[in-house]
Amino acid sequence: MGEAQAKMKTFRASGASGGDLVKVTVDGTMEVVSVHIDPIAVDSRDIKMLEELVAAAFTDAARKMKKTLQSEMSQFAGELGISPDILGSL
Repeated sequence: MGEAQAKMKTFRASGASGGDLVKVTVDGTMEVVSVHIDPIAVDSRDIKMLEELVAAAFTDAARKMKKTLQSEMSQFAGELGISPDILGSL
């Protein structure tokens, strides 16, 4: 299992929001690897908007990572001769 976790750490998915004003990258274990916030998105009078952009970018990255992990699991199941359907949805 350690090898699988190590491999998952190498996967990357990036999500963005606000027309790429906020970008979040996660790894296969769903840990945030990086966050980029364009200075234009920083307005001390509207912190709520920035919080929403960060949350939306993370959600986008998580959705993309879920698809990546589903694809990897299906491929792994195929290599083992197991029907990918048996894995269900992640």
